[in-house]
Order: sequence, then C-alpha cells, then structure tokens
Amino acid sequence: MFQVIYMATMAGNTLIVVLIVADQHLHTPMYFLGNLSYLETWYTSTILPRLLASLLTGDRTISVSGCFTQLYFCGSLGCTECYLLAAMSYDRYLAICKPLHYSTLMNSRFCLQLASGSWLNGFLAITIFVLFLSQLIFCGPNEIDHFYCDAIPLMELSCSDTHQVILVDFIIACVFTLPPFLLTLTSYMCIISTILRIPSTTGRQKAFSTCSSHLIVVTIFYGSIMIVYLLPKHDTLKDLNKVVSLCYTILTPLVNPLIYSLRNREVKEALCKGVSKCGFNKNLQIHLHINVI
Repeated sequence: MFQVIYMATMAGNTLIVVLIVADQHLHTPMYFLGNLSYLETWYTSTILPRLLASLLTGDRTISVSGCFTQLYFCGSLGCTECYLLAAMSYDRYLAICKPLHYSTLMNSRFCLQLASGSWLNGFLAITIFVLFLSQLIFCGPNEIDHFYCDAIPLMELSCSDTHQVILVDFIIACVFTLPPFLLTLTSYMCIISTILRIPSTTGRQKAFSTCSSHLIVVTIFYGSIMIVYLLPKHDTLKDLNKVVSLCYTILTPLVNPLIYSLRNREVKEALCKGVSKCGFNKNLQIHLHINVI
C-alpha cells in the first residue's frame, strides 16, 4: 500500500511540476502550486523510502545522524508548506476580495518573493530547533515510538533536561509557524465574508469553487497537525497520533495533484497539449472529465 502511495504521489506531483515548467502560460497563475508540488515530492521522499525499506527488510534501525537528518528535512519542508499554503490563501484572497487589483498586486516578482521567503523561513526555523535538539544527551532507551523521527518521540528518549529545547520549540512555533496559520485563517474569513455578500447563488458557487480545493488541503493539513501536537500526550492517544500523522505526511502529498490540479481547467488543457506534442493523439481529440469528490 505504501509503495503504491509513494509511486502515485511522485508521479502526480512530478507531472504537475513538468506541466507548469513546460507551459509558459502557467508560470504565474500556478507559481505557488508548482512550488508546493515540488515540495511534496521531497517531503514524501524523506519518510516513505525509509519506511518501505524497514517494512521490506525488517531492519528498523536508523543511525543517530540519519534520524536527525530525517527530522531536519521533515520539519523544514513541513514548515515551508505552512508558508506556501499561507501564500496561496493570500492569492485567493486577492482574487476574490480585490479582483481589480489582483494582476497588479500578484505579479511575478511578488510571487517570487513570497515563494523564496517561504523556503527561507521554513529551513531557518528548523535549523535553529535542530541545533538545540542536537545538544541533548541520549544514553537510555533507543526505540522511537513512531514510524519516522519526529521531535517529540525523539525528545522522550533523552536522559538530559529537555525544558530548554521545549521552550525553544514553543518560541519557534510562535514566531515562524503561527503567523502563516493566522494569515491563512484571516484570508479565509475575509473570503467567506465576501462570498456571502454576493447576491446571486451562481456567483457564490463560482467564487467558492476557486478556493474550495485549497481550503480542503488546508483543513486536512492543519487539522491533523493540531490533533497530533495539541492533544494531551497520553499513552492511549499515541497510536491515534501516529495514524493522524499519516494525514499531513503522506495523505496530503498524495491528494495534492488531485484536488488542486486535475480540477483546474488550465492544467487539464496543458496536459492535453503535452499529450498532443508527444504524438499520442494525432487524430483524436482528448477530453478530460475528472470529477474529484
């Protein structure tokens, strides 16, 4: 099952990146989606290949350096995704609430600045945290109660005082992770308020359809993270946390190409053009009818 998920995730997200890079018309409107799909390929690759190797060989050991490396890239890419989702929500806010100013405000230069800032802040935040975490001493149990190296299960193995690391983690979350979440939340509050003021039902449905895909991904991503990190840390909830962790580490990258791109008319047209150029449909006209529930 995990092998099929990994192959589908890599194929779907890679296809989206290739389409956006190959079609010049998609560069600006799909800029953040291209970044997100590129991120998802690496995010999935930090967890699933190692998990698949353990399931295949039965060897569940990982070196200390390997564990910290996995933690660093998982955390950095996850934090970057928070910023990219916030940038995409701001993009939808401008498109719905300020449509006349959208093309002026959301130009290619501003898109580049938002995307670059997302990657920079995501990696900077986790670099600081991992530097503090690496100062801990591990001299006791060596079994991580998780399917990948996450921060909380790793800190539970330390035999030194973890209060300073927990404080640093809290500060980093407030400085780096909370702002993009609040920006996403504020953007959708404004979007929903604007949509409700549209007089016609058709107009409301059309406006909501432009942001419904992003809202679904945001709900899955942040909802699962909140369940994992905000619920009380009881032994009875550990198994639940591991299952919910699959949502933002494996499920979100898998469904990203489906609920974002294959419902998008411009992406479907670019896919048809790409297939045509490959010579697969010289005499046939391709119609893509993809319905995602």
